[in-house]
Amino acid sequence: MQIQSHIITTIPVFNLDGPLNEVIHFFKHTTYSHVAIVENKNFLGVLSENDLETFESGKKIEDFKHNLESFFALKSTSWLDALEKFARNECNLLPVLDDENQVIGYYDLNDIVGVFIDTPFFTEPGGILVLAKGIKDYSFSEISQIIESNNTKLLGAFITDIRNDVIQVTIKISTGNFNEVVHTFRRYNYNIVFGNKDDQFIENLKERSDYLDKYLNV
Repeated sequence: MQIQSHIITTIPVFNLDGPLNEVIHFFKHTTYSHVAIVENKNFLGVLSENDLETFESGKKIEDFKHNLESFFALKSTSWLDALEKFARNECNLLPVLDDENQVIGYYDLNDIVGVFIDTPFFTEPGGILVLAKGIKDYSFSEISQIIESNNTKLLGAFITDIRNDVIQVTIKISTGNFNEVVHTFRRYNYNIVFGNKDDQFIENLKERSDYLDKYLNV
């Protein structure tokens, strides 16, 4: 899935030798968490809105060079890797660099999450199962085999929790033979944390996911 069409080129990039007042003005008039700083067009890092209170009007950006953080995406970065970078750095704006280390634009968190929500996992009708099993015992190949052995299609799967050596995997399957799939998982010693073939669960997942709640509100 390509996300390059979501690169935003209208958000400014600031030069290291420029006035810090420009960055202060940017943060005070937007809801963005970070902004890119360059020197001779080369990417140096990002300044964070969290440091706004320490910024001094009348100073130059280079006076706060030590505040720069280093994270970015490349034009070739996948949507899933971009989403991980947003999460790891608790940001809602991610610089995108070309092969020459120059900023060609930004990714906005809302756009990338939108790509995620537009995947078949959310859009295709089906049923949701949340499985739990010992981290050393579970297998994605086994999960897939169980589903397909019941003449059911796997529409998506991802790990949603790891705790005390127990892993939780959320899967979405076509609704045919749903109960048979559940029974088979139990025979294979998977604990069914949640099982619902209602589309309402998808809406709840969108609205209540801790991940989306945290990072959509950065």
